[in-house]
Amino acid sequence: MALISIDREHGLLTVEFQGLDKLWTLKSRLEIPLTHVRGATHDPGIAREPKGIRVGGTYFPGVITAGRFRREGERLFWDVKNPDKAVVIELADAESYDRLVIEVDDPRATVALIEQSIARA
Repeated sequence: MALISIDREHGLLTVEFQGLDKLWTLKSRLEIPLTHVRGATHDPGIAREPKGIRVGGTYFPGVITAGRFRREGERLFWDVKNPDKAVVIELADAESYDRLVIEVDDPRATVALIEQSIARA
């Protein structure tokens, strides 16, 4: 699971991976400028979509999808064990990823936080 926070002073969306997710994703945190965040949705169904080619990280079907993947030219970052808590963050003009698919504790609150933050940016 990950914690998502917004730093309005520096204009950053920060994703901090918790516990073993740091190992599975090969990352401890991601920082994305808010100007690159287009939106966020709660999307449990995304776990049924094809993941693409794993570039780095961990994939055990039905158990965990974590790390970097490429699908049809799109760069995705996954950290999901429980699809019911999956949030998809759409990015534009980001250097590293086109979408983040992240498991969070409260998907609805996370989406609201991101949407409010990009509306103000």
